[in-house]
This record gives sequence, structure tokens and C-alpha cells, in this order.
Amino acid sequence: MDFQVGEVIKMKKPHPCGTNEWKLLRVGMDFRLQCNGCGRQVMLPRKIVEKNFRGYVKK
Repeated sequence: MDFQVGEVIKMKKPHPCGTNEWKLLRVGMDFRLQCNGCGRQVMLPRKIVEKNFRGYVKK
């Protein structure tokens, strides 16, 4: 998969705040994602992001 910084993606499971849309802040072996609902930032391995990826919201 080819991800770019600044894209908004949709993930399989929602964040506890209720949204499943995330903005990509860092791309590489690890991804830094920011929740579009509450603004919380998390780091996830590329493997998990690619597995749970469900589509682009905004490129």
C-alpha cells in the first residue's frame, strides 16, 4: 500500500471516542495516526495499519 502524510483514512474498528477516521502524521515502518474525533495520537506498526485499513476518506 502507498500511504502519504496528510491523508485521512478509515480503519476497521472505531476509536473509543466513536470515530474511525484517522489522519496520517508519519509514514514508515511505524505510523503516527491522529484521531479526527478527539485529536489523540497513536503509533502503530505498518502491518496493523495495512490489516485494518478500510479506505480513504480524503487524499
